[in-house]
Amino acid sequence: MPFYRYQAKKTEASCEKCRDGFDLRQRLSDPALEACPWCGAPVARVPALAAIGFSRSGLDDRARAAGFTKLSRIGKGEYERNF
Repeated sequence: MPFYRYQAKKTEASCEKCRDGFDLRQRLSDPALEACPWCGAPVARVPALAAIGFSRSGLDDRARAAGFTKLSRIGKGEYERNF
């Protein structure tokens, strides 16, 4: 079962968990959440980036040739492109 990321639609009427975002494990057939399970505030499913691992075995070069980029986190919600 995949994990889905949810975040509050309105930060002023939300708890700390949904304001910062939370992950929830759900079946593919389960409907998306509409409210936070802790405070009841409206939430929305947030698109997540796919995690791609790179090794030192030359995968970086092949991934770059295929059009992939590697991102490094520089702050909360901020990323920069490495190549």
